[in-house]
Amino acid sequence: MSNASRFQFIKSQHVPTLTVLHAAIEDFSYDRHAHEEYAFGVTLAGRQDFFSGGQFHRSPPGNVILFNPEEVHDGQPGGERSLDYLMVYAHPEQVNALFADALGNEHTADFRSNNTLIQDIRLRNAILELARLVTSHSGSCIDQENALYQVIERTVQLGGISHPNQVTTRPDALLGLAKEYVHAHLAADISLDDISQAAHLSKYHFLRLFRQHYGITPHQYVINCRINAARSALDLGASLTEVALRYGFADLSHFNRRFKRIYGMTPYQYQRDIAR
Repeated sequence: MSNASRFQFIKSQHVPTLTVLHAAIEDFSYDRHAHEEYAFGVTLAGRQDFFSGGQFHRSPPGNVILFNPEEVHDGQPGGERSLDYLMVYAHPEQVNALFADALGNEHTADFRSNNTLIQDIRLRNAILELARLVTSHSGSCIDQENALYQVIERTVQLGGISHPNQVTTRPDALLGLAKEYVHAHLAADISLDDISQAAHLSKYHFLRLFRQHYGITPHQYVINCRINAARSALDLGASLTEVALRYGFADLSHFNRRFKRIYGMTPYQYQRDIAR
């Protein structure tokens, strides 16, 4: 990756878990991964090519991209121009109550958007305004909270599914057991046998089923979860070496490589950004 590709993370000083990424990319491609947060993005210039939801998408300037939590995706520039885009990340714990309010529900809602690639001026402008308030460190807490609600409200209006009492199918339930096991043992040296046994499936049946459902292998999922957990630890100020060892990376170099394939920068650069 050349120095022409730039990534900057900015955390809100008012709204917990709210983070903005501004990226300008020429020759970088993200590995397939998933975030714990909702991700609301706007392609500013160039073309954004990515895989998500079992298909490939192309986002021209002005389009909105929306990823639900744990929705596997990748990304890279498309065409001849460099890619410039913004992405706003908001954790479900921060926004589920807002989704419930926008839906008219009394209880917090587990909302999933039906749309990944969206052409909507109101949603685009709402995301850009929220990103502006966060990146410029302007406005009060209530200004940013209101801007976030405008994004959530418009997202609900454009369509989605709320699952406060979602009925889980047997494969989903078994794979859910596997994911719970991974999250509970992120610091351990877990094997494919360990995870498949937690799901009560044979190793190779589990491997095929997991990849079919999520678009990544169990190994990729484990690495992804460790990187996301490491990012949360970095947010709290933990040292790079401590985080690398805690989450099973052989050394700082290994941690750097894995982190960069998902976040476009090293853990040190990320921690430096969010401390500003």
